[in-house]
This record gives sequence, structure tokens and C-alpha cells, in this order.
Amino acid sequence: MKIYNSISAALLACGLMMASTVASAGAVHDTVKFTDSTLSANDDDSVGPVALGFNINFFGLTSSSLFVNNNGNVTFDAALGTYTPFGLQGTARQILAAYFADVDTRGASSGLTQYGQDLINGRKVFGVNWIDVGYFSNGVDKLNTFQLIITDRSDVGAGDFDFEFNYDKVLWETGNASGGAGGQGGNSARVGWSNGNVNSFELAGSAVNGAFLDGGANALVSGSLNSNVAGRYSFSVRNGSVQPPSTVPEPSSMLLVGLALAGLGAVSRRRRSA
Repeated sequence: MKIYNSISAALLACGLMMASTVASAGAVHDTVKFTDSTLSANDDDSVGPVALGFNINFFGLTSSSLFVNNNGNVTFDAALGTYTPFGLQGTARQILAAYFADVDTRGASSGLTQYGQDLINGRKVFGVNWIDVGYFSNGVDKLNTFQLIITDRSDVGAGDFDFEFNYDKVLWETGNASGGAGGQGGNSARVGWSNGNVNSFELAGSAVNGAFLDGGANALVSGSLNSNVAGRYSFSVRNGSVQPPSTVPEPSSMLLVGLALAGLGAVSRRRRSA
């Protein structure tokens, strides 16, 4: 399968740099800039198409809008209500998945999904906040805080953009309707992206129980990619293509890639009743 324009998935995942200390609130930033609109407390809802405020070129797909999905992702082709995360490598969906899992914001102590346009360092941005969000069904004993920011880089070239996944707290990985219990186990979260054709990427630790959780083998809050900030995973898209990491592969990363790929595969089941 072609990934990152034929560069192997192993090499890409090896660009993942694990920081030596766990982040304590710092990767998620400028949250107040992305509070223009709010999804009401819900399970599996979406909104869109929502205007980005600029144009992007994602592997030849030109978009000026997207769909914000409560379950930790945005899509360009259509809304996505799927709650059990499927494999991003090989999917036909056009998706940026900051934390694809069964987010449920109906619990009294859960935050709500918010999004909006603004400026950061003079550049147009579109961001989505999932701050202190719970899991299905109405789970609030564990809450996650993460964020997606898309930045216009038309100053480099038409349609160029950057996007980043930011994490401050990851305490649950699974909704109870996805085979988990108490927010853990089962079909756990996936992080990455796909253009819905042959270009896709998942972080090592996707679909691996416990891997992304704080203190886990691939803890999102303590790792980084193309960033010196723990908990931040940055990607640059130039002339339509996501640019590969420039870091030197480490042998241990090869094992992590194998674990991630072993967990690939879509999970289908009947729609549950809330």
C-alpha cells in the first residue's frame, strides 16, 4: 500500500520522537480562539460542512470546508458518526483523526466539542477543541483533552497547509459499546489521517490497548512528531502531499509500527441505542 507517497509506514512512524517527560498542560493552546461554535451535548453527532476560512489541497482534494465529528475527527467527504474506530490505512474516508474514539459529551461533567476560525501568528487557522470530554455511555470518571488545528500556509504555495494534533490529557481509549469497560480495552482509539485513497498514516499505538493513555507505551502526552513540544504532532502539506518526518529512524520504532499495523481493521456492528 502506498503511504506518504510510497515512503514506508515504518519510516514514517520512526519519526515519532518520545519526550523524556510527560507533558502537563501545554501542547493544547489558544483554545479560546476556537469557541465560536459548540456542538450541544451529544453522542456521535456531526456538523457541517463548516467553512475553514481558506482553501487546502490534500493530495489533490481541494477543500474550503469540512465536517466536525464529535468522535475526535474531521472529515472532508461527508459527516462521520462511526464510534468504533476503523483502520485509517486503506479507508475510503477523507479524514484527519486527532483521537478517533467514542466521545460522549452528555455526562454532566463532560466538556463540549467546540470549533472556529481565527488567526495565530498572523495566519488563518481553523481549530477544534475536545476539552475534558467523556466517553460512551455518559462516562465522566475519566476525561480527555485534545485538539486539532489546521493552519493556512498559502504564503508558501496555493493550497498548502499545516495541521497539528495536540494532547494534554488522555485517560480513556474506548467507549463501552466498542468492547471496552470503564473507558479502557476493546477497540481502542486511532490517531492519523487518510485522503480516502492510497495515502494514509496512523501513529504507532493506534488500536493497541493502553498505548495512548497517559503513562502508556505510546502515551500521546509525552510523544511528539515534528515538534519540540511534548504532546504535539505536526504535519506539513505542500503541493498536496504530507511531508515525511526528517528524523532518523530508531530500531525500537519498528516494533511499535508492527504493533500498530497488527491492530488494523474496521469493526462493524449494529447501531446501538443511546
